[in-house]
Amino acid sequence: MVLERCGPIEQEPLKLLEAPRPEPGSGQVLIRVQARGICHTDLHSIEAEIATPRLPLIPGHQIVGSVERVGAGVSKWKPGDRVGVPWLKSRCGSGLSGLKAMGQKSAKNGPHLS
Repeated sequence: MVLERCGPIEQEPLKLLEAPRPEPGSGQVLIRVQARGICHTDLHSIEAEIATPRLPLIPGHQIVGSVERVGAGVSKWKPGDRVGVPWLKSRCGSGLSGLKAMGQKSAKNGPHLS
């Protein structure tokens, strides 16, 4: 689901669209999302009750999936690794950080995803 414009949820601002598959850049991984959580903060963003998000936006910042591809310089992750991206305390606007593998692996200075 993609948010292209903010508005009341009753006006169905989310649309089911195909998104182009990104290529991971240097220090990034591409995750095939298998599940994602939509929280109440996402709903506030959808309805523009808090700061208007940068659009278009694919809501959901609690993700579980598997690494599909890795960018140059990534050595802690390989295709097939199961990973989770948790809720983030803050954000810099350049992507998600704090990638953590399910199991023994973890990234103390993890890659950033866009």
